Amino acid sequence: MASSCCGGSTDTVERVNDSEWRRVLWIALLVNAAMFGIEVVAGATSGSASLKADALDFLGDAANYAISLGVAGMALAWRARAALAKGVSIFLFGLWVMGSTARMAMQGTVPTAETMGVVGVIALLANLACAAMLWRHRDGDANRRSVWICSRNDAIGNVAVVAAALGVFGTGTGWPDIGVAAIMAALALTGGWQIIRHALQELATPTSATITNRAPKQARCVKAVSEVGDR
Repeated sequence: MASSCCGGSTDTVERVNDSEWRRVLWIALLVNAAMFGIEVVAGATSGSASLKADALDFLGDAANYAISLGVAGMALAWRARAALAKGVSIFLFGLWVMGSTARMAMQGTVPTAETMGVVGVIALLANLACAAMLWRHRDGDANRRSVWICSRNDAIGNVAVVAAALGVFGTGTGWPDIGVAAIMAALALTGGWQIIRHALQELATPTSATITNRAPKQARCVKAVSEVGDR
């Protein structure tokens, strides 16, 4: 009886947590998909390198959230593999942004500051909302941590986009926009590497990770059985 009660209570908590995780991911997925559409149009019309980079970042995050939804509730090893795939994609995205930024710097493009500022503020509010929802999941497994890192980096990048818009407006040059795009590339590279490293650590020790996750449940069950025996 004690063992059954112990298992049932833990399963209920896990189901509630999983349901909440899926709900948060769905909201973040829809927000990021919508912002991709807004920023890709704004980036093309304004000639902003940072808006284009942020638009692709929103698209990548939407895809990452979709992957996370697909592996939610699966074994730790599968979640770690999904996180590894996301980490590699983020790292490659950073390399692409770095190359694209260098090309636009050589072309000397001057973006429209007003469009950059308005869209940057909208994107910042959207990412802050997502980051607030994902905050409580930031210390989970590599897959959940990767989602939090993406959201955190996006919010930081949006602050930089707004600052770049002010810089473009004040100087009349495209260098602030180029600088922000370079910052976003650096964030993608460092964030991607953190996710890759965490995922590889989990894949290297899947058995120990599983035992660690189950230890609290087993300890509670043993204690309950002991109490019944004492009675």
